[in-house]
Amino acid sequence: MRQGHEIAFNTLYRMLEALDTSQLRLPETDLNPLGPSRTAIATSLMRALHSRHDPAPLLDDDWGDRLVPDAVRAAVCQRVLDSMPPAARIKVAELTPAAILGLGLRANPAYADVITRSRYAEDALKTAVERGVTQYVIIGAGLDSFAYRRPGWAEQLAVFEIDHPATQAMKRQRLAECGVDVSTSVEFVATDLSAEALGAALARSSFQPARSTFFSWLGVTMYLTREANLSALSAIASCAPAGSELVFNYVDQRVFEPDASVDESFRKLTANVAAAGEAFLSGFDPAVLGEQLQAAGLLLLEDLNGDQALARYDASGSNGLRSASAAHIAHARVLAPSPIRSGR
Repeated sequence: MRQGHEIAFNTLYRMLEALDTSQLRLPETDLNPLGPSRTAIATSLMRALHSRHDPAPLLDDDWGDRLVPDAVRAAVCQRVLDSMPPAARIKVAELTPAAILGLGLRANPAYADVITRSRYAEDALKTAVERGVTQYVIIGAGLDSFAYRRPGWAEQLAVFEIDHPATQAMKRQRLAECGVDVSTSVEFVATDLSAEALGAALARSSFQPARSTFFSWLGVTMYLTREANLSALSAIASCAPAGSELVFNYVDQRVFEPDASVDESFRKLTANVAAAGEAFLSGFDPAVLGEQLQAAGLLLLEDLNGDQALARYDASGSNGLRSASAAHIAHARVLAPSPIRSGR
């Protein structure tokens, strides 16, 4: 089965290189206004596509597309097709809807970042669990599927998904439709973090603030202001004891400067998300990220840009991933409170 998939998608890769992919866009948020955002839907579909069809998958996510309702998936496919120039539409006319959807997803400049950041986070989580971490908090969980495909090393891990009530309602409905009993696999914490502090939201759950915890915060920071991001980092650091860890991704702040030299893939990415009503608002400066994290109560352990992440996870180019160097993934550890930060 894998060999057949490789042949089919190698054909798609060749077609993709021949097309002007700047015209390929995923649907606007109005496809599902009471559920996950456009980007949450897209990233979930990307993880499933990569897991099932890329030659050397970095993830094993067979839930990514199952969590997206059939009607939404069909709408995504139609939007991809409609956005193609006429010549491209002729080229893909004989492809199945799933193949057309795959073509559009792979054309998205965020594809490589979605895959590598997901793998990086799960690698860091596994190492943290081996160190004794027992809680996993997914901030802005969207359609994340870790709790429903957890590997053996995570069987005893308490998983908390934090997201907007409307997003979680749609996700829980979809899980029920798939016959999944989530009562023992995950605890949903519904909240609007723009109106409620992270600690307050977690206090309404069975979360234990004295226990070592791993936090993931993926695909969020670029949609927040600088002030909101710094506040969120401080909130995360204050929710768990020293030694707890965080993985988050961000974009290099330099791309927001008027005279910045930005690679073409990233330019397309920012244009796409802006067109979908989810524009990038801010980033971090890698040169001072360590200082900013320390001020928030966190120690920077590692910071990889898109090229470095790809060198780690797809150095041979087997999956044909194309990085955006401005995309970063960072790993940090919660520090013991200092007198200055604690106000003593």
